[in-house]
Amino acid sequence: MKPHRNLKAWSDSIWLIKDLYLITRSFPKEELFGITSQMRRAALSISLNIAEGAARTSKKEFVRFLDIAIGSIAELDTLFIISVELEFLSDEDFNLLNHKLETIGKLTYGLKRKLLSE
Repeated sequence: MKPHRNLKAWSDSIWLIKDLYLITRSFPKEELFGITSQMRRAALSISLNIAEGAARTSKKEFVRFLDIAIGSIAELDTLFIISVELEFLSDEDFNLLNHKLETIGKLTYGLKRKLLSE
């Protein structure tokens, strides 16, 4: 049983990870264990927590994992801004990634609201 595969927030987060990995290949090598690694971990955390929450047996647990995913969304948003300020991330790449992150955030918040209202 893989209920997470039916969630748009999860599938969109997979595409974000792919784009993020491709874009961060051009980041400075000295950032491999710094910002690059942190961005990748935060992006992975979004999809992993949505998947793990969807696999849980209670809505309360699912909401808890969505909260963790939402925290990772905020972390990644901050890392995007820092990366632009350090000129690691172009405006074009920022706009692409930020748009995807905003969509995932809206979907994740919406899913959380839905679970809390049931």
